[in-house]
Amino acid sequence: MLMLSPIFCILLLLGQSLIIRSLLYIPKMKDAPTPKNEWFSEKCRLAKEKKDLMYRRYNRHKSSQAYLRYKEARAEFVRIRREEERNFLRSGGGISGSTVSTTNKMAGIKEESSNKVFGGFQKVCSHDSKELNCRMKFGVFVPSEAESSPVPVMYWLSGLTCTEQNFITKAGAQQHAAKHGLLLVSPDTSPRGCNIEGEDDDWDFGTGAGFYVDATEEKWKTNYRMYSYITKELPQLIAANFNVVPDKMSIMGHSMGGHGALVCALKNPGMYQSVSAFSPICNPTNCPWGIKAFSGYLGTENKDAWKEYDACELVKNYKGTPLQILVDQGKADNFLTQGQLLPDKLVNACAQAGMPIVMRMQEDYDHSYYFIATFMGDHIDHHAKYLKE
Repeated sequence: MLMLSPIFCILLLLGQSLIIRSLLYIPKMKDAPTPKNEWFSEKCRLAKEKKDLMYRRYNRHKSSQAYLRYKEARAEFVRIRREEERNFLRSGGGISGSTVSTTNKMAGIKEESSNKVFGGFQKVCSHDSKELNCRMKFGVFVPSEAESSPVPVMYWLSGLTCTEQNFITKAGAQQHAAKHGLLLVSPDTSPRGCNIEGEDDDWDFGTGAGFYVDATEEKWKTNYRMYSYITKELPQLIAANFNVVPDKMSIMGHSMGGHGALVCALKNPGMYQSVSAFSPICNPTNCPWGIKAFSGYLGTENKDAWKEYDACELVKNYKGTPLQILVDQGKADNFLTQGQLLPDKLVNACAQAGMPIVMRMQEDYDHSYYFIATFMGDHIDHHAKYLKE
């Protein structure tokens, strides 16, 4: 009988074990590692690998050509990553990289319309507002640059009786925003359809006349919170749905909206890079429109609360980086002669506070969108100078 040595027996057993393992081995798929983010797709992973490879080559060679290739790879990775993240958010957290229609699936908003203009798209969107407790609409011009990289944001606040439509159809702002690659947002001027008694009785109070305050009177305080809507909810909504630089914002407006733009900028130092206005209600605590609105929304028992929404009062205690304020006012504006706008009060308040302001009094121009369209290019140039720094 053949006798096998103990060492030979051990080697034989090991060999059998290796054969069995090789037969049962199932190779892992290349994409087996689970990415940290659900929206991190294969396309995004490959872009990241290329970026990392270019970075290693640059570190090894330290050449200008290697650095340029790394910058290109990094920019491509950032573009793809942001695109994937937006698609994921718009799909409500669905399949990463899916191209879900923005008409129905943007994060919290619905696209009502979209029209190509000056290389970009003028859109109208709607959403359920938590601040205003109603359905709201806003216009947004999206420049072509937003397809490949984040862009700064300008906000436009309209005047009494307006909706989001007045500005996007009359001001001619899209061509100027397109020139500078700026996203331009134009919200409505008040909550709508809240069924509050008396909200539709007057053209200068209630519907279409939110005055960009947070109401404190019981009747209005649940819905009429336009200040918080403009400074909190709307910027968050824009950042979640569009390719923007969240900390690069400016604000402008007309009449009641000019008042709103000035107040938002003065109450939030550093939030906006610049501010401008057409025919703003400069001193609402001392004009008929403002007194009527503040009495209704804020009450008459504590008129010191009114000062929190008056640019002439706010500028006195402004502590932030000086705002370069630009204001255009038509000399033929009938509301100027009626004492509703009071631009001199703002100029004097700024002078006393050391706040830079350019107040341009325009001969023969009135309060209309013809006036706004004439000087819109100047205002967007003004904002672009600070947004592009």
